[in-house]
Amino acid sequence: MHFEIPASDVEKLKKFYSELFGWKIEKSSGPIPYWMIETVPADEKGTPLRTGVNGGMYKKDRPELKPVNYISVESINEYIEKIKALGGKIVQPKQEVPDVGWIAIALDPEGNHFAMLQPVRV
Repeated sequence: MHFEIPASDVEKLKKFYSELFGWKIEKSSGPIPYWMIETVPADEKGTPLRTGVNGGMYKKDRPELKPVNYISVESINEYIEKIKALGGKIVQPKQEVPDVGWIAIALDPEGNHFAMLQPVRV
């Protein structure tokens, strides 16, 4: 599991969530501006060391962007087909995130966004 929060003012939301929940929020070193949110301690690969869900924050470039919850799956291709068969819709096709895995974003039959992540297996 993973979540993402889009932010018009990243520093403002970083301060808000850090002070509200004590979350550790640090800018990642990748080429795309992205801030990792640690709600529970994680190992060097980002895997939580105890029960919990960590996430990320990014600069919002469109006002309609909303938070997204990522659900880990074993086979993203299989789940894409299941979503379609059950009346959902894929709104962002499968794409690779280097060193992370494969992601896709979907809508459930009532229009709620959610995402799937097939992690890289090492």
